[in-house]
Amino acid sequence: MAENASPSQTLSRGLRALEILAESATALTIADLSTALGVHRSIAYRILRTLEDHSLVVRDEGGRLLPGAGLAVLARGVARDLQTAALPEITRLSEDLSMTAFVGVWDRADCVTLVTVEPRHSGAALAQHPGSRHPLTVGAPGIAIQSAMTDERWAELAPDLSYRPEAATARSLGFAVSHDEVIPGLSSVAAPIHVPGHRPAALAVVYIRAGQEPEEIGRLLAASARRIEDQLG
Repeated sequence: MAENASPSQTLSRGLRALEILAESATALTIADLSTALGVHRSIAYRILRTLEDHSLVVRDEGGRLLPGAGLAVLARGVARDLQTAALPEITRLSEDLSMTAFVGVWDRADCVTLVTVEPRHSGAALAQHPGSRHPLTVGAPGIAIQSAMTDERWAELAPDLSYRPEAATARSLGFAVSHDEVIPGLSSVAAPIHVPGHRPAALAVVYIRAGQEPEEIGRLLAASARRIEDQLG
């Protein structure tokens, strides 16, 4: 007998399906999706049909599932002014440094990529997709986001997440540096973006190796972050 899910449960499963597809490095089958959701294949198929009707999911020639163009339409409305102000800066940073540059925003226990740019002429750049997330407690973007606040203020807003000691250092420097935290072998530098009315965010780059010292990169990011704040302030 088919399961009768409540409307809220159906909505939750549909949203989770989108998260699974967005986070996957490869196209998934319906069987993959049903397994990841923990539901029968028939339920996964009904969820898929609804998402397809709204262009949120598409299928390739082999029937595998991919995020649809409708997601891009929705994403444009998320922190639209921050995306608009940040895009020229991360484009310039990406090309000047030959690194992937992005803006990450604080979302509960995670740092979520809002907008990203990869260098056009570098074969070693890391792909960083909008919507990808990692725990706020690892990596330079999370440190930078914390550094926009004192440890006392952080304890008020996120009592379940510890305030990293590196955030106090980043607060004085204007940028944060991390190595081998989110992905082994990769380094990241990030500067906080703090604008009234917005949740704390970070401007960041991620790379395997660099010709510049992290401190030099950090100063460039901090200057770009200030320009973004000036536009939005």
